Amino acid sequence: MTISVGVLTISTRGFRGEQPDTSGDAIKEDLAGQEFEVQRYEIVSDDVAAIQDRLVRWSDEDKLNVIVTTGGTGLSPYDLTPEATLGVIEREVPGIAEVMRMESLKHTRMAMISRAVAGVRGRTLIVNLPGSPNGVRQCLAIVKPVLAHAAEIIAGEANPKHHRH
Repeated sequence: MTISVGVLTISTRGFRGEQPDTSGDAIKEDLAGQEFEVQRYEIVSDDVAAIQDRLVRWSDEDKLNVIVTTGGTGLSPYDLTPEATLGVIEREVPGIAEVMRMESLKHTRMAMISRAVAGVRGRTLIVNLPGSPNGVRQCLAIVKPVLAHAAEIIAGEANPKHHRH
């Protein structure tokens, strides 16, 4: 199964064209040439409605297997990605965010203030990643091995009872 992916960068400055999207580029590079196929990519501002619009459209209409967001997971008043994500998912998958924080702590103490979440909407897995290219690469290295399997289970194409968790 080829895993269809959407990469959503949440950055008001990136949306305005004031800075390059190095984190979104890092995700696309990291997932290129494997079992993943990036089918959607967009930059939106730090706005709950804009974030939710893409998450809902990419899940419900485009039927992507996985959506990976980057940015907006910190403590600033503009960091709204977790709230936007929690507003559209039907089930949380807390282990993904927990492991990303635990492993990221080995690289930076700032990992403990990440508010990233992960969850399922319909048949789509949504995962919040940090907003820095280094953070993206570290977190993807941790979760990438389970993304494909999780997407297959969610899509009904794998039998979870035949796999050890």
